[in-house]
Amino acid sequence: MTDSPPSAPLAIFIFGGTGDLSFRKLLPALFMAFAHERIRTDTRIIATGRQAMSADAFRQQVTARSDGGASQIFGEEVWQKFLSQIDYVELDASDAHGYSKLGQGGRSGEIRVFYLATAPALFTTICANLDHANLIDKDARVVLEKPLGHDLASARSINEQVARHFAENRIYRIDHYLGKETVQNLMVLRFGNAILEPLWRAPYVRSVQITVAETLGVGSRASFYDGTGALRDMVQNHLLQLLCIVAMEAPISLDPDDVRDEKLKVLRSLKRMTAEEVARYTVRGQYRAGLVDGEHAPAYLSEAGVPEDSATETFVALRCQINNPRWAGVPIFLRTGKRLQVRRSEVIVDFARSPFSPFDDADTESNRLVISLQPEESIKLQMLMKEPGSGMRRRPVTLDLDLHEAFSSRRAEAYERLLVDITRSRLTHFMRRDELEAAWTWADPIVKAWSQSGATPKPYAAGSWGPAAASALIASEGLAWHEEAVS
Repeated sequence: MTDSPPSAPLAIFIFGGTGDLSFRKLLPALFMAFAHERIRTDTRIIATGRQAMSADAFRQQVTARSDGGASQIFGEEVWQKFLSQIDYVELDASDAHGYSKLGQGGRSGEIRVFYLATAPALFTTICANLDHANLIDKDARVVLEKPLGHDLASARSINEQVARHFAENRIYRIDHYLGKETVQNLMVLRFGNAILEPLWRAPYVRSVQITVAETLGVGSRASFYDGTGALRDMVQNHLLQLLCIVAMEAPISLDPDDVRDEKLKVLRSLKRMTAEEVARYTVRGQYRAGLVDGEHAPAYLSEAGVPEDSATETFVALRCQINNPRWAGVPIFLRTGKRLQVRRSEVIVDFARSPFSPFDDADTESNRLVISLQPEESIKLQMLMKEPGSGMRRRPVTLDLDLHEAFSSRRAEAYERLLVDITRSRLTHFMRRDELEAAWTWADPIVKAWSQSGATPKPYAAGSWGPAAASALIASEGLAWHEEAVS
């Protein structure tokens, strides 16, 4: 990496420091940034939680929850140095009196980053208590995890209350998909290559698919998830942010506000659905028992913490449209779900077929750009080529843009990249307040129509690709989901 650590000392406070996100993502990401000298080696990391334990006991948990690979790669000395920078403070986030402990050990000129890895209901309380304890100065930053709010009204309320304590350019609404290398590369792919940009529009694009599929169930998040559902948990943030980058116009510069202005235009151009359109263009599903990776997976209603009569969706597929000149008439399909057949996140851009073909039979395939985000990051372009020895019979062949081969430098994980951006005051890959509220403005009518219809989610077997209605939704346009098209 070419960027050097900031000159000012840094303190990162993780609220919810004993939670899964902290152990699984945040602390490993901070270690990688530490080991590669992307943050200062004297960076203080203060985890907070309600559990009574010493800092040594917390460090032991950090080691126990790691896979041991870090110390093997970088050496035990580097690992122990990182651990020595970690502290733990027992704190009830709702108790203002305990916040004075967070100010202990601070250094002159220290930049404070407050990462709120807690339930959104605590965001405003934490910010108010930080301010009351005089821990917020002009350089302090706050990081808000998704989903930010439950609907437009609650999102606005959180935004307004957090804004009382932090300026907008110090609020980092994080969506880790925006930290993925391939997602960030989308802007270069689109706007840096003259061969693609003229074709990235109607009528040259036939359709767009965005899929985020998970094989896991709700696990320990059942109580949270059942009050949220797939639309609020995934579509309103992750999938819409991916759509913004796919569909946005070229920004006039890479200034954060110039980029986010263009994303906002996409969100405002998304056609809001009527109740009739919600019934026609959306599919809700809920997983039943099945096999995932050869192992039995229980039904959603059998998961611990899920009410036996829950109507929460674990799968969503929908067709949407963007009302602007670039995308007029192009169907856009979004899909996400739990307990699906494979773990996969991808963007599919199907280009239109040639208006005339000299071949006897009609082309059965179109050119297709496949942008894979996980489990592997790659960009592939499907072309039709002549099959050897077959006359003029054609077969799809993939041009693989192997980014791992082309670039030998290390590819940082999304959370590491975003955490480093926060320390550098880079806001480009974080959501602005008006973006978030525009996304909720589009999503709210869908949730309302589902609630008013009284319809329950359609069942699908764990280990499948969701309800059959999702295939019917896209088939109505003469199309198929990517895995169905290549099977």
